[in-house]
Amino acid sequence: MPSKHRLRWAALPLGVAAAVVLAGCTPTEANGFLPGFVEGGPATTNQTERVSALWVNSWIVLLAVGVITWGLMAWAAIAYRRRKGQVGLPVQLRYNMPIEIFYTIVPLILVLGMFFFTARDQSEIEAKWDDPDVEITAIAKQWAWDFQYDGEDEDDSDAVWTMGVQAQPDKEGNIDQSQLPTLVLPVDQKITIDLQSRDVIHSFWIIDFLYKKDMYIGKDNSWSFIPTRVGEYKGKCAELCGEYHSMMLFNVKVVEQDEYDAYVESLREKGNTGSITDAYDRLGNFPGTGPSDSGEESHSEEEGE
Repeated sequence: MPSKHRLRWAALPLGVAAAVVLAGCTPTEANGFLPGFVEGGPATTNQTERVSALWVNSWIVLLAVGVITWGLMAWAAIAYRRRKGQVGLPVQLRYNMPIEIFYTIVPLILVLGMFFFTARDQSEIEAKWDDPDVEITAIAKQWAWDFQYDGEDEDDSDAVWTMGVQAQPDKEGNIDQSQLPTLVLPVDQKITIDLQSRDVIHSFWIIDFLYKKDMYIGKDNSWSFIPTRVGEYKGKCAELCGEYHSMMLFNVKVVEQDEYDAYVESLREKGNTGSITDAYDRLGNFPGTGPSDSGEESHSEEEGE
C-alpha cells in the first residue's frame, strides 16, 4: 500500500495541473459559458457577475451531489450484486436510522442554502434606484418595441421616443439588423427601465445582460441596473406572444454619455416628444379603461403587423 508521503507527492502535480487549467479559462468559460463576458473587459452590467456566480455555484453543488449519488448507486450495484451460487433473496432490512437521518438532513440543508443565495441575489437584482440617472419606458406590443426616454415633467411632456416595427426577413430569411428597434443606454449610469405591454404578456430580455422580466398590461414592472461596457447587444421577447413572436427583436447600444445626449436631442429635433405609454394600448377592456368607466371612448390600435 503506498505511503502517505508518496500520496502527497502524487497529489501535488495533479493540483498544479488543475490550477493551470483553471487559470487558462476564458471569462466565458469561467462564468459557465454564459454570454456577457469578454477577455480583458468588464461584464455588461453591475449585476451580470452576480447572476453568473449563482449559476456556476449552483451547478458545482448539483454536480457534486450527482457524482456522490451516482457513485453510491454504482457501489451498491457492485457490492450487493448477486454472486455465483447465491439463491433466494438477500437479508431484508426495514430501515437504517442514521442513513435515514442523513438522507433527510443533507437535502434539507441543500435546499435551504440554494434558497438563501437565490433570495439574496434576487433581492439585490430587483432593488430599485431611488434616484436613477436615466429612466426609460420599454413598451412591448405584437410584435415590436417602443422606447420612451422619460423627461423631468410629471406628465412626460418633455419625454422623447421611438416606435418600432417587427423584424422583416427577406426571402432567404435574413433580417436587416439596422431596421430593428434600438434601445440606447449611457454607460456607467444608473438606469431604471419601466416595462409595459400594449396587449398580451411579453418578456423583456437583453441576452448579454443575463436577465429577463415579464411585461403585462395593467401591471407594470421595472428593472434597475448599471450598464458597464460600451457595445451593441441583442434583445428579444422571451414569452410566446403570438404568430410573429420570433420576429419581436430589438438592438441595444451602450454608448458614452455625450453620444447618448446627442441621440436624445436628435429625437427631440424630429418632433418625437410627449408620452406614448397609454395612448396606443390595444386592449380597452381592462378594469377602469373602458368607455363605461371613463366616459370616453377607448383607443384601440394594432401596431407592428
